[in-house]
Amino acid sequence: MSAPAATATPPAPMEARDLDWVLALNTVFETELSPLTAARLAELRDQAFAARVVQPQAAFLLAFDQDADYDSPNFLHFRTLYDRFAYVDRIAVSPDHRRKGLAGALYQDLFALARAAGHQRVVCEVNSDPPNPGSFAFHEALGFQEVGTAYLDDRGKRVVYLACQIA
Repeated sequence: MSAPAATATPPAPMEARDLDWVLALNTVFETELSPLTAARLAELRDQAFAARVVQPQAAFLLAFDQDADYDSPNFLHFRTLYDRFAYVDRIAVSPDHRRKGLAGALYQDLFALARAAGHQRVVCEVNSDPPNPGSFAFHEALGFQEVGTAYLDDRGKRVVYLACQIA
């Protein structure tokens, strides 16, 4: 896991004042992430293991651990595989802030939080159809490895499940 490039501000907790811009950024990347409403975003933030942002309105990450009351089929898949984990549900970087190391900073922040909580791995999924080669390359560089695949009928997507050992 290589160190991310320096960011203007380090990742910080997602506050209520961040929800409008986080929702707008999620909408920009809805195909990759999945749609959200304002109410659902607030609910997810409140139950997340890590709800983190990089300011000013540059990037966000939402992650859940194995104890979350979360109905995502991808999250539920990981719950059948692992006793302890942190699941990256969504991460997005504003187009104006790309290539500045923000996604890496958010992941390094999550790795530190997960280790401190005693988690053994961080997990996520990446779309394979529609393809997302940039995300695959990014996760591979961080040490993620494929641990399965799935077709999500309700979303018309194929995903690859990835895991990174952190403990």
